[in-house]
Amino acid sequence: MTTPYETGEVTWINDLIRLVLAPNPSPMTFWGTNTYLLGRGEVTVVDPGPSDPAHTKSILSALEAGERITRIFLTHSHLDHSAGVPALVTATGAQVLAYGDSLAGRRDDTAALEGLGGGEGRDRQFAPDVVLKDDQIIEGDNWSATAIWTPGHMGNHLCFGIGEDLLSGDHIMGWATSMVSPPDGDLTDFMASLEKLMGRQFTRLLPAHGAPVADAEGRLQELHTHRKTREGQILSAVHDTPGTAQEFAQRIYTETPAALIPAATRNVLAHLIDLSRRGLVTTEGHLTETSIFSGK
Repeated sequence: MTTPYETGEVTWINDLIRLVLAPNPSPMTFWGTNTYLLGRGEVTVVDPGPSDPAHTKSILSALEAGERITRIFLTHSHLDHSAGVPALVTATGAQVLAYGDSLAGRRDDTAALEGLGGGEGRDRQFAPDVVLKDDQIIEGDNWSATAIWTPGHMGNHLCFGIGEDLLSGDHIMGWATSMVSPPDGDLTDFMASLEKLMGRQFTRLLPAHGAPVADAEGRLQELHTHRKTREGQILSAVHDTPGTAQEFAQRIYTETPAALIPAATRNVLAHLIDLSRRGLVTTEGHLTETSIFSGK
């Protein structure tokens, strides 16, 4: 798929929202991180992206005459979203708003588990100036955004509803499903967050990676169905032969490139933890990333 955006250039999504694509393409970030700018005059930036002087300069260059950046919203504190925050704050003095630091919002039972691995891309230095609450409304100049707490991909993940658009961060993307890697990510929470967003009447999704998704409700249903299908495949594999998350990933993700099997393994582990909570699989001893899971 050809990117509709040019790296570092401004793309207007509508009269309120503009986008600047960061220069950090990868198998996990697709074309790169979408940095959004909201409003006119006093501008809010959503996800400043990676620590990259050229990208920070592109964000500042996206401002029109007389405009200034006064706030920064963060969907979550993975480095491809948050590492650019300090440079942008230094340049603008903007206030940073998020759900919390990188450990905020994690489930106590998952966070307490040792030996789970994970922590990929976690910004250990991040801390917001203002902690946002679920369903909190933030007023702009002739616009408002609703912060919606959507843990799953990461415990402190927020989506932002602006009219009929949902800035969906990494929770919902059109080009791929989100990685859910414990203990920062949690599949039980991820599914609950999908269900929370269903029926909220959003028309379009504006994800942090990839192109806009025109059918918001359809994509939510599609992702929910996909996860349920994957759950069925994992349960079948567990009942067939006990094994580790990695072994199940290799059995199930047969068309996935070898380089992406580690990411698939993290998703499978998240499913297995969820299934264990629900009493559908079992494992002996302390749960780790190499635990052997069996059917019940």
